[in-house]
Amino acid sequence: MLNQMVEHSGAQLDLTYGALAHPVRRQLLELLKPATARVTELASEFDISLAATSKHIQVLESAGLITRQISGRDHVLAARPQSLTVAREWIDRYRSYWEQRLDALDAQLRRAHR
Repeated sequence: MLNQMVEHSGAQLDLTYGALAHPVRRQLLELLKPATARVTELASEFDISLAATSKHIQVLESAGLITRQISGRDHVLAARPQSLTVAREWIDRYRSYWEQRLDALDAQLRRAHR
């Protein structure tokens, strides 16, 4: 069961970082941070086609970083920042490691300087 949890967590981490790997998708998330927006509103912010914007949106949806609500012809998107938790937790594990390594380096340099 633990192995399945790790695999699921790893798959979610892959989806999240894959979605964040493209600058258009990161900018889409920034645009959705303060409020919801329609797909057409978001697409107007980019020098790419509506179809290309839609593909980027689908990647973000697949990663669980945004949600879509359909009302008639309007597709309204909202950010789901809580979905970044898996990525943040992964970074936090390594932050602790690097902080310890940097502290050890600092201590070594201080000893060498004396």
